[in-house]
Amino acid sequence: MQAHDLLWLHPGTWADGVPLPDWAEPDWPVVVRRAPRAGRGLIPVGLRGRHRNQRHAAWVAPAQVIHCRTPEALANERGWTRRPGGSFACLDSLARIAPLLEQAGLAWGPAGAVGFVLACGATVLHPASDLDLLLRTERPLDGNEIALLKSLKAHASCRLDIQVDTGHGGFAFDEWLSGRRTVLLKTPHGPRLVSNPWQAQTDEDRS
Repeated sequence: MQAHDLLWLHPGTWADGVPLPDWAEPDWPVVVRRAPRAGRGLIPVGLRGRHRNQRHAAWVAPAQVIHCRTPEALANERGWTRRPGGSFACLDSLARIAPLLEQAGLAWGPAGAVGFVLACGATVLHPASDLDLLLRTERPLDGNEIALLKSLKAHASCRLDIQVDTGHGGFAFDEWLSGRRTVLLKTPHGPRLVSNPWQAQTDEDRS
């Protein structure tokens, strides 16, 4: 299980006095987040509510997981083709972007609110919702791939947030494009500044 994967849990997982916010929907899936596993191999997850400010960090036992769906699986299912775009520019943008990403052969999938809606049908989108995309690649992006991603961002009808997962962690494509000497790589052990996000060793490790 990797960051951004969605997990469905056994009924009663949050019983036995586990504190949850009032807004929590116990039947909704949780998302795997980047954090060290706790004792007994507990998986770090996040719960989300119907509003953007409703987020809650928790841990679950692997035995409580009954189903997992990855962003890549959501891309393969193409659920946006069965949902009306309507006023949701994020879904309209995804419908236009998906064929181009598929042609490029990239491992990708919708994440964030769009991925959540496609996975479980929850009503968490609004007309100004962003489109979050996850790319997984253990090698640096080549020139054609970079040009494609820049083109997608330029022509999206909503804010397009692309996160790249290198296997060592994840970073924001926009930050990497900015030309800064280092980028922030989010890892299971915390954020680190790196000059090359595809190398396991970070600038902090070398200093």
